[in-house]
Amino acid sequence: MEKRAAYESVLPYVREWIDYKVWQLRLPGVQVAIGFEDEVLFSEAWGYADVEAGRRLTTTDLFRIASHSKTFTATALLQLADAGALRLDDTVGSFVPALVEAGSPVADATVRELMEMGAGVVRDGADGDHWALDHPFPDADQLVALVVEGGAKVPVGSAFNYSNLGYGLLGLVIEAVTGTTYAEHVRSAIVEPLGLTGTGPEFDPAREGEFVVGYTSLHAARTRQRVPHVTTGALAAATGFHGTASDLVRYFSAHVPGRGSLLSDHAKRLAQRKAWSALDTDPAARGYGAGFIVDRIGGREVRGHSGGFPGQITQTVFDPASSLVVSVLTSSATGPAGMLATGIVHLLDAAADEQAPGPELPEGVDTSRYAGRFTTFEGITDIARVGDRLLAIDPTQPVPTESPVRLRVVDEDTLVMAAGDRFGSVDERITYTRDDSGRAVSFRGDSGMTHRPWSVPEESPEVAAALV
Repeated sequence: MEKRAAYESVLPYVREWIDYKVWQLRLPGVQVAIGFEDEVLFSEAWGYADVEAGRRLTTTDLFRIASHSKTFTATALLQLADAGALRLDDTVGSFVPALVEAGSPVADATVRELMEMGAGVVRDGADGDHWALDHPFPDADQLVALVVEGGAKVPVGSAFNYSNLGYGLLGLVIEAVTGTTYAEHVRSAIVEPLGLTGTGPEFDPAREGEFVVGYTSLHAARTRQRVPHVTTGALAAATGFHGTASDLVRYFSAHVPGRGSLLSDHAKRLAQRKAWSALDTDPAARGYGAGFIVDRIGGREVRGHSGGFPGQITQTVFDPASSLVVSVLTSSATGPAGMLATGIVHLLDAAADEQAPGPELPEGVDTSRYAGRFTTFEGITDIARVGDRLLAIDPTQPVPTESPVRLRVVDEDTLVMAAGDRFGSVDERITYTRDDSGRAVSFRGDSGMTHRPWSVPEESPEVAAALV
């Protein structure tokens, strides 16, 4: 099956799986987009943008995408380097002279070392309680003071140390080079050329009604609390951006080599190569390039970034070799954006895997006769088409394709569990019972138990608010 067709075959189940995960995990809201070959193939939203107000989440509602901002900052710097306005080996002190005047060793760090998180700068400073909204995010003077006063924790160039303060300094570099504000420059250089109407470098009070409400997590309480929106001051270059999942798909599609006009392919390769590993003990672990996280999902090398803002967790990954992009935005402080994005990539890969075990579907078979979500006293099973295979999947798992049962079609009412974990009921039959309209009212299989149809209940705003 051609790759695009394979991806499209599984998108209906991606929708059903996310729908279940939102309900299972009681998430306030989730927005997902999937792109391939410069096109948005999928854009959906679940839950509420504002639970208490009963405002349903849409695909155009705005999320705080936090550390995705670092990719925009790195892109702007690479553009300026391509244009000859700066060199990546220039020192940050040549653009932020206050560091030199204060004698900070960070002044000798290069732009490249800051972009790659190798400048030895502390992550958030001795007082990082702006993340808890105890006080405002630092302005430019406060940012420099945080770096000067204990901001250098290891020698420049000696280790990987993720740093929001370091990227704040890069925002000051952009302002020094361009003679304009960080926000104005990234809008004119990146956001507007790509037509990203739902994206911007900072919270915009004029569009407050379009932003989702973020919520606290349930790790230390039984109910979630609303989290107010705040501006991010001089840390906008590290964490200020807002956006939508579909805009992020368009943006990261432009970072695929050979596509888009934001950057030269040389600059893209420079940004996306792994400069550091996150684990000293494992050079093959996920790591960091110049503004981009470098990771693996299954057999794929992926790039992208995560984002953690008070009340919102987000994740976007893209495959520079194939152009696949997946973006997941959640409105909870512990929202499983990374898990959902990883699960989606695994589903897409399973659909496109021509060497997948299990029998292929017969030509022209109507898989809707079998597909659906079914429950027993003990658990839940999804029957779903994934590429040219029919699978029985446990949707409660973080990776839905981790241990599926592969099904063979016998006739319109019968399947055989043809392959899978043999602690289960492999080689046994699944037999459907239907009503007069042909709708499946149950099937018997997997330990001989009767499985009955189940769908995520439609909950009123009042019920949703009680769950949050």
